Amino acid sequence: MTYCVGLLVEDGLVMVADTRTNAGLDNIATFQKLHRFEVPGERTIGIATAGNLAVSQAVISLMSDGFENSETGILETIYDHPTMFKTAVYVGRAINEVMRLNAGASTTMGAGFDVTMLVGGQVRGGRLRLFMVYSAGNFIEATEDTPYLQIGEHKYGKPILDRAITFQTKLNDALKIGLISMDSTMRSNLGVGMPIDLWLTRRDTMESQVATRIEQGEPYFHDLRERWSAALRSAHQAIPVPPYLKS
Repeated sequence: MTYCVGLLVEDGLVMVADTRTNAGLDNIATFQKLHRFEVPGERTIGIATAGNLAVSQAVISLMSDGFENSETGILETIYDHPTMFKTAVYVGRAINEVMRLNAGASTTMGAGFDVTMLVGGQVRGGRLRLFMVYSAGNFIEATEDTPYLQIGEHKYGKPILDRAITFQTKLNDALKIGLISMDSTMRSNLGVGMPIDLWLTRRDTMESQVATRIEQGEPYFHDLRERWSAALRSAHQAIPVPPYLKS
């Protein structure tokens, strides 16, 4: 299991991903799920992955090395596309290509061979955008009405996003809310765990402002977890006792 979230607000984009993979209670490992493709000043792209690890790794490698466009015969990499929309189309084609190369395995494994990806970033001359690309290669886009997208074990981290995130949310607040959403998920699902990979870019900069890994015991994240827990306890204690209870 995994959890990845992308938050697209007026000031920029935040992407957060855990690194735990789980192939059984006795087979837990750490793998990177948030990948960056960047040429500062020209393009900055973040891709978070959920689903079958072998498929995810194959797709990331294929996009880095490049594969032939069946219509033009030209070898294309993820750095070769003039807009984020065409980048998302390319990611969908890469997923389809990996599925095609592993057609026998995908038929045998069914849903276990699925992969979903968050693709966010900006190409010079275009808009900062965030997409969710499905295993079929099609995708949806984050909007001002719904400025976040999640993949993996999303239900535990969703309530805080629904209550706290709008397109006008400041970027530093979006970063905090993304981390709280991750913490809520980790507390409720042992299949999601640290370290946490974090990426942030400001609109129209075409480069990363934050690209880091949060390890277990990192002071700020530990403090954030404790403060959030304390704030929740304080909030529910401040709410009046329900009138349904008889004295």
